[in-house]
Amino acid sequence: QVQLVESGGGLVQPGGSLRLSCAASGTIVSIKSLGWYRQAPGKEREYVADITSGGSTNYADSVKDRFTISRDNAKNTVYLQMNSLKSEDTAVYYCNFKAWFRGLGYLEVWGQGTLVTVSS
Repeated sequence: QVQLVESGGGLVQPGGSLRLSCAASGTIVSIKSLGWYRQAPGKEREYVADITSGGSTNYADSVKDRFTISRDNAKNTVYLQMNSLKSEDTAVYYCNFKAWFRGLGYLEVWGQGTLVTVSS
């Protein structure tokens, strides 16, 4: 089994920045998409951003121009750089990998979630 381990969440003031990381325990040989989702209190889980096999990035309108998704293929890791954070960004953030893993084939895997709290 492949597991995704998330880190980087925490408490930050409005206008501040955080960088989330999500590392896969397995080796990725090919990518469909690597993405980030979030779930705020009382809300459904929503799409935040993703990066595709060719390196194209996509963002929800609510985070566009503030968040940047990137990856390090050698480390089987995806990142989410979050700048100019707002209170409405407060949520549990989940990474999601859709990829082919060495020795395992294609898998869709979710991270355990990391809490981001934006507050004064």
